[in-house]
Amino acid sequence: MAIYLDNAATSFPKPEAVYRAVDQALRHAGGNPGRGGHGLTLEAGRIVLDARESAARFFGVRNSERVVFTPSATEAVNLALFGLLTAGDRVLTSSIEHNAVRRPLYRLQQLGIEVVSLACDPDGRLDLDDLEQQASRGARLLAISHCSNVTGTLQPLVEIATVCRRFGVRLLVDAAQSAGHVGIDVGALGIDLLAVPGHKGLLGPAGTGLLCVAEDIRLEPLVYGGTGVNSTSLDMPDRLPERFEAGTPNVPGLAGLQAGIAWLEESGSDMIAARVDALTDRLRRGLEVVDRVKLFGPGADKVRGSVVSFVIEGQDPSVTAFHLDREYGICARAGLHCAPEAHRTIGTFPEGTVRFSPGPFTTETEVDQAVEAVSELARRA
Repeated sequence: MAIYLDNAATSFPKPEAVYRAVDQALRHAGGNPGRGGHGLTLEAGRIVLDARESAARFFGVRNSERVVFTPSATEAVNLALFGLLTAGDRVLTSSIEHNAVRRPLYRLQQLGIEVVSLACDPDGRLDLDDLEQQASRGARLLAISHCSNVTGTLQPLVEIATVCRRFGVRLLVDAAQSAGHVGIDVGALGIDLLAVPGHKGLLGPAGTGLLCVAEDIRLEPLVYGGTGVNSTSLDMPDRLPERFEAGTPNVPGLAGLQAGIAWLEESGSDMIAARVDALTDRLRRGLEVVDRVKLFGPGADKVRGSVVSFVIEGQDPSVTAFHLDREYGICARAGLHCAPEAHRTIGTFPEGTVRFSPGPFTTETEVDQAVEAVSELARRA
């Protein structure tokens, strides 16, 4: 049986309730929600509504209509960026962003939007003085990841949001690595736009994501098409969520997403997060004492996400990951992790690192086996 330590890419395994929910939706809710009035359509619509209300509750969104479903966090980020920004705007971001943020910003830069990259320290923590200085010069938006997928660094959202409010800068948070692991209340934190994948910390299926949109934010649609409402008009509806949900929704995926959120709530998301944090600390502490292993990101005693990046000195990370898989059955991610700027920041570009990321179903025994495997590879390197 494989040891799965790649939860930062996608969670695996899922709770049994997620598998059951997807299967039940495929078998018994075959209608197209919002497109008709027969029983199967109504049942599909109920699944979508339940998922929306669950997500709103989980992230502190008072009006569930402000939760927009997308196929991924990447599309949610694109909707936020392309929907809000126009030529002449100025947007701030950080030097450790994933390509889900960097690439759309690069395209927007080509369309006449000024993009300013803020400094981060070697662990990937945002320089708040730089943020304040740049925000004071005026900006429409700050787009930033809550947790680095390379270093596991958690950004100080309370302090960041405070600076943004002071200078009237809107805040877009990419919660790809934190949602489900770290409590996020968009209302309490003052987050204007929150992009979330369904398949990572929320334990749902692939092909699911969402964007939480503050009440006073107006976006232009990213995708145009049928919505099941206002069909006489060629304009997209003004009301949410229909304005941003053209086309048939992923009903089985949303059923699984709702089941994943429910499992977190019923099991105690704080308890699960504490357990994963303990596994991450155990993993990092074990690797810290291995000769020729170099670790990146905050130390085991620091607040961090469930990501551990390392290299074996003198060995390409892809070679390390290959041996971990073939010889030990350990699933890890090697390379740049779709975040080349982050690796430039921490000095690991272009080879990247090996990344371990435990999840809710990882065991202490598996963590110890991973540490021992890296120890053996380091001795042989």
